[in-house]
Amino acid sequence: MKILNCPLNGPRNISEFICFGEVTDMPNPNELSDEQWADYMWMSNNTAGVVREWWCHAATSYWFIVERNTITDEILKTYPANEIFKERVEF
Repeated sequence: MKILNCPLNGPRNISEFICFGEVTDMPNPNELSDEQWADYMWMSNNTAGVVREWWCHAATSYWFIVERNTITDEILKTYPANEIFKERVEF
């Protein structure tokens, strides 16, 4: 059984989590064409190596960041999103 250390809930079975892809800088949606916005929303880099990813604990809807090596699938670090993002973005 693979364990993921959730910053809120502690060590949990990885089956309780959903990965939502790489953490990237969000562009201003008001300055993009529909095609550019769709590209930002749906396309990913699929980087080989260490990446920062958005993960969610499904049972509590808690979102956080995981640093994971996509080649070895090793989880290097987990931490709350507010360590990187200091402000909430409103649409």
